[in-house]
Amino acid sequence: MQWVPRLIRAFVAGRFGYGVNLCCPISCIDLIAIQSPPLILSYMNTAAPTVNLSQYCLETATRAKRASAELATLDTSIKNRWLLESADRLVDSMGQITAANELDLDAAPGYGLTDAAIDRLRLDSGRIEAIATALREISMLNDPVGEVLDGFTRPGGLQILKKRVPLGVVFFIYESRPNVTADAAAICVKSGNAVILRGGKEAIHSSRAIVDLLTSSAASCGLPADAVQLVSTIDRAAVGEFLSLGHLIDVAIPRGGESLIRRVSAEATMPVIKHYDGNCHVYIDQSADILMASDIVHNAKCQRMGVCNACESLLVHQAIAESALPVVAKRLQDASVEIRADEAARRLIPGSVPASEQDWAAEYLGPVISVAIVRSIDEAIAHINRYGSHHTDAIVTSELAAAETFTAGVDSSAVMVNASTRFNDGGVFGLGAEIGISTDKFHARGPCGLRELTTYKYIVKGNGHIRT
Repeated sequence: MQWVPRLIRAFVAGRFGYGVNLCCPISCIDLIAIQSPPLILSYMNTAAPTVNLSQYCLETATRAKRASAELATLDTSIKNRWLLESADRLVDSMGQITAANELDLDAAPGYGLTDAAIDRLRLDSGRIEAIATALREISMLNDPVGEVLDGFTRPGGLQILKKRVPLGVVFFIYESRPNVTADAAAICVKSGNAVILRGGKEAIHSSRAIVDLLTSSAASCGLPADAVQLVSTIDRAAVGEFLSLGHLIDVAIPRGGESLIRRVSAEATMPVIKHYDGNCHVYIDQSADILMASDIVHNAKCQRMGVCNACESLLVHQAIAESALPVVAKRLQDASVEIRADEAARRLIPGSVPASEQDWAAEYLGPVISVAIVRSIDEAIAHINRYGSHHTDAIVTSELAAAETFTAGVDSSAVMVNASTRFNDGGVFGLGAEIGISTDKFHARGPCGLRELTTYKYIVKGNGHIRT
């Protein structure tokens, strides 16, 4: 009967709709969980033995589609009121959220999570305050919906407007970080989209507690009840079911490992906003300030290694390599970064090891970097376009012509001049919370904020016009 204490704690945490809160009624999934104690933990491995998975996914997507129609015409003041009230409720309900989070933390070792992953999973008062602050900041951003992108009158008097509109329904699949649950919901709703959230099983109780609060705020603010829905099953088959519903879901956004993203891209019947990996480069040009280059490379690689915009590859012009590489390499080695270099670079870097062909395209997400010496800026550009992931690449130079050549030639979603690759981020760009970074070219590229979750339509006004 070890499940009994967890069941009691789950009620305290709001696992079953916060008891008698009529805004968040107990679902059929919850009732089955109550009746089936072994299935309590982590929301079970299927939607429920008595619930048809395909039907559950279809109904969830159908509700989201209906909600998206309401959201498309919703006044900005209602969306902002929901964001602000949700922020207040998150802070006021810290005890409930942290109790739910404890359920996830208790289960984390069983999922094989590392200490770092468990720390990212953890919610305390400071982190909950930060989530609430993010929602308030999104409320202050301009609403992109209804923005007129272009307008003109044709010679015959026909008036044509190009206006920004929501995408519709977003299916968002993401890793086990509870703060992402609130961020994604906020950015989707502010841009007029309904969202179906499919978070990692490791954070299911924390995400459920957060979504329940967002839903209860929706009811009191006039937001559609199904604007934000959390997938209640951790069955991986549910992802495939949702991806088959292209007639109801307008876009899928996967955020996680490359295998997940490739699966989503292969199975999706709707457009996918994505990037597979982040093999980001820093190129030190022959005119670079060596101290600046050292600072930028160290920050790009070491400030946070396990993220998609961290530097994984370093290229150095041969004219500056002898003076720059020993300085830059020593700083990396002092930070315990292993250097895998080509033959020319190895002669200048004691302790470096030979790089293989695979190293040039590798996303290490850890304390390893590849280093190569190039003969020209054109060779650097060709190397990046061949081995890079079209994510983020940087040049360090004091020559305007070199900067312009590099930014025009490198085919990436963001190209930095004398700045760290770590700056490719929606918050840094002033977009507010981002839902991800795209390396695609249609329709969104780079950090995806509010505007990237919209499209446009033409509105044509006539006065009895007919075409002859």
